Amino acid sequence: MDKQTVVVLFGGRSSEHSISSATAGGVLRALDRVRYDVIPVGITREGAFVLEEDDPDKFPLDAAHLPEVADNGTRVQWPEPGGTRTLRVTRSDGSVHDLGGIDVVLPLLHGPHGEDGTLQGYFDTLEVPYAGGGVLDSALCMDKHFMKIALQAAGITVAPWITVRARQWEQDAEGVRSAAARLGLPLFVKPARAGSSVGVSKVTDPAELDEALRIAFAEDDKVLVETGVAGREIEVAILEGETGPRASLPGEIVLTSRGFYDFEGKYLGGDGVDVVCPAVLTDAEIAAIQDAGVRAFEAVDGRGLARVDMFLTPDGGLVVNELNTMPGFTPISMFPKCWIASGLSYRDLITELIEAGLRR
Repeated sequence: MDKQTVVVLFGGRSSEHSISSATAGGVLRALDRVRYDVIPVGITREGAFVLEEDDPDKFPLDAAHLPEVADNGTRVQWPEPGGTRTLRVTRSDGSVHDLGGIDVVLPLLHGPHGEDGTLQGYFDTLEVPYAGGGVLDSALCMDKHFMKIALQAAGITVAPWITVRARQWEQDAEGVRSAAARLGLPLFVKPARAGSSVGVSKVTDPAELDEALRIAFAEDDKVLVETGVAGREIEVAILEGETGPRASLPGEIVLTSRGFYDFEGKYLGGDGVDVVCPAVLTDAEIAAIQDAGVRAFEAVDGRGLARVDMFLTPDGGLVVNELNTMPGFTPISMFPKCWIASGLSYRDLITELIEAGLRR
C-alpha cells in the first residue's frame, strides 16, 4: 500500500494554543506510521507556520508546563492551487527545501484562527484536502449565538439566553441586568467565540453578573448569558463516515465538587470532575441522545466530526448546549474516550478522520 502524507497542524493564535499542542502530541504518538508519512507543522502564537519536530514527547499534557510552538526560524510554504501539492520549508539561513507532496492536512486547532472556518477557507482556496469540519459548520459552531439559532431552527431544544455586545453593555448596563434577571438563576456567562470554557463564569447571585461579564468580554466583544439547565451533563461523539454521520456511546461529566466543567477540569485532570464513558443510561436514553447528536450535527451542516454536549433533564428531555467541531484529543478528553468505549481505537479514530478528509 502506498503511504500517504499527512500534515499534522497544531498550535495557533488562540488562547487554546497549548491544548492544541498537547492534542498533537497524542495524535503524533498514535498515528498509523505504516499507513501514513507525517509532517508536523506548528503555528506559533504570532501566526507563523513552522516545521516542527516529529516528537510526541515534546508536546506533553502537563499542568506544570503546557507545551508551546516556538518560532524556530523555519517557514512552511503551502502549495499553490492546482499544482503538485508540494510542501516547502524555508530554513533560517534562507535555503528552501522540498518536503514532498502532501495528501491531506489534519488540523488540530482549537478556537479562533483554526476552528472557526478561517483556516478551512484557506485550505479550500489552496485546493488542499483537510480533515474535520468545513467552513460553514466551523464558523457556525465557533459562534455560540448563531449555533443556537441554527439548532433552534432545526427544532432542537437549547437553553434560553440573551446575547450581549460590549457596546450594549457600556450604553445600557441596567437593561442588560434586567434582561439577565428574567432568565433566572443560576446563569452561565460565556464569550460567544471562545472554547474550552475559557472566560466562562457561573453566576449564582445577581451581584456576580458584572464581574462575569468583565471576564467574558476580555475574550470576546460578544457574550452569551444563558439560563443554567438542571440535568446530567452528557456528551456524544459524532463521526462522518462513508454512509453519513454516526454517534458513539454517550459519556457523562460528573461534577463531584467543581462548580462546572471548566478549563482545568477538561484538560488538566483537575479534582472534582469525573469523565465517564459509557454513561449509565437506559437503551431508550442512549438512542435519544445519539439521535439528538446526529440531528444537531446535520443542523449545522457538520463535516468530519463533532462532540455534541447536552443536558439530560430530570423529566427526560434533552437540551443541546453546544457542538465542538474540533474537540480535544488529549488522553483524558471525552471524544476519544467515547469512541474507544464504542469499539473504535484511538489510532483507528484518527485514521477515520484522515480518510474522511481524503474522500472529499
